[in-house]
Amino acid sequence: MSLTLLVAAPAFLVLGVLLGAGARRALRAHRPFAIALLGLGGALCVALALLAGIILVGLRGYRELTYEELAATVQTEPVARQHFRAIITLPDRRLAMYDFAGDAFYVDAHILKWHPLASALGLHTAYTLDRVAGRYNDVADERARPHTVYALARTGPVDLFFLARRRLLGPLVDAEYGSATFVPAGAGPATYELRVSTTGLLMRRATP
Repeated sequence: MSLTLLVAAPAFLVLGVLLGAGARRALRAHRPFAIALLGLGGALCVALALLAGIILVGLRGYRELTYEELAATVQTEPVARQHFRAIITLPDRRLAMYDFAGDAFYVDAHILKWHPLASALGLHTAYTLDRVAGRYNDVADERARPHTVYALARTGPVDLFFLARRRLLGPLVDAEYGSATFVPAGAGPATYELRVSTTGLLMRRATP
């Protein structure tokens, strides 16, 4: 979470209140130009404080990304034909174990890339893992056989990806996109490192 935004949000709020108080004094003194100037400045500062607060709350469900980062460790183990088990360990030590139907382990994520203007305020590319699923190699199997999918995302009070897709964060967002990757899961027990970079997700076989 950005320290700059933690400071900026209350600072803009205080400045907005002070400018609003100045506008009220100008109103009593019948100074229309000062009323307009101070009123608009105060409203702008309050709006910036609210925007900074919304972004800070929304980032609680995201992880800031400044380089290639380990997002999870995945252990897969075949159970039967087109049936395998996966144990997922997240960086915060959350552990999940799921049974999947399919030939491969699939995972996707939401990635939010900020405009350089927002980066100057201390915001970095952020991501949140969304879901995991089983994937079939054959398209006919994808159409006909059972599907298994589980959510990894944590719900929060503000969904920044939702706001970005609807252009509600304005010029602060450079790009928002989904990224996915998958690895085979039927050849035998295996351990993978799920990594995320500014270009998307990838999985590597873990080294002993």
